[in-house]
Amino acid sequence: MAGRRPSRRAGFTLVELVVTVAIVGVLASVTLPLAQLALQRHKEHELRIALRQIRAAIDEYKRAADDGRVLKKADENGYPRTLDVLVAGVEDVKRLDRRKIYFLRRLPRDPFADASLEPARTWGKRSYASPPDAPSEGSDVYDVYSLAAGTGLNGIPYRNW
Repeated sequence: MAGRRPSRRAGFTLVELVVTVAIVGVLASVTLPLAQLALQRHKEHELRIALRQIRAAIDEYKRAADDGRVLKKADENGYPRTLDVLVAGVEDVKRLDRRKIYFLRRLPRDPFADASLEPARTWGKRSYASPPDAPSEGSDVYDVYSLAAGTGLNGIPYRNW
């Protein structure tokens, strides 16, 4: 027994485990804010795209109305009455077959809004008659804006995008 070494058990010591858990904790605390920032950037990107699509569709509807392709009353200005009209389409009064003109395939939703709401209810709507600094709904939809209460990474409130 003189030449035998004492046997060492394989495994980790308590100090090694504590150090490993501490390192994982630090990495998690750094990763979580970065993931939240990435999610906010993604939602802001979706918001920009959705606003651009809806505003382009409203402008296209107005052009069609000004060209006489959309029936409008004498007291109307040519903007759509609702956002749903952009998806449902309107008859092209210049065509004999009265084929519909569609301006959107589907109405995008505000990515910051409650997911249970229908897309049209996720947007604030500004009528042509309302001032830009105090938008309000009216008989038409001249513009849309986000109803989200937050501020973007660029420092501008979502409502003002």
